[in-house]
Amino acid sequence: MRRITFVATTPLPASADAVFDWHEAPGAFERLTPPWERVRVVRHVGGIRDGAQVWLRVGPAPFSLRWDLEHRDYRHGRSFTDVQVAGPFRYWKHVHRMIPQGPDSSVLEDAIEYELPFGAIGWLVGRFFVQRKLKRLFAFRHAVSRQAFERPRA
Repeated sequence: MRRITFVATTPLPASADAVFDWHEAPGAFERLTPPWERVRVVRHVGGIRDGAQVWLRVGPAPFSLRWDLEHRDYRHGRSFTDVQVAGPFRYWKHVHRMIPQGPDSSVLEDAIEYELPFGAIGWLVGRFFVQRKLKRLFAFRHAVSRQAFERPRA
């Protein structure tokens, strides 16, 4: 069926390297997970470098779904990618980019390409639900990222 794209961008008052390092630090996934999302990390091996894996359970128990992701295309200071190995989507690729804008500024970009299960019915019904959910999720994630780099006002 058709692949759907979602992109969120946010300017940040920090270098691309600093933003990347913050995303690579232990606990980043947990910091970026909204409190309303029911996501549990089952296993996380290897950070965000190529071949690293994260296994999640998403949704309320006992109906939670398994979602296994693998990290690829690691470019320190610039980008990394999560690709679904097993999970709720027919296809999922999430590229995290930190785009330099100057010595102390960058743009955080999350670009997701996904394909829903269940063919045309999944596309017709699910795309609006998923797009709305992604919009809310990345509004939270980008706000958390912005707050991490905002300078205290004197």
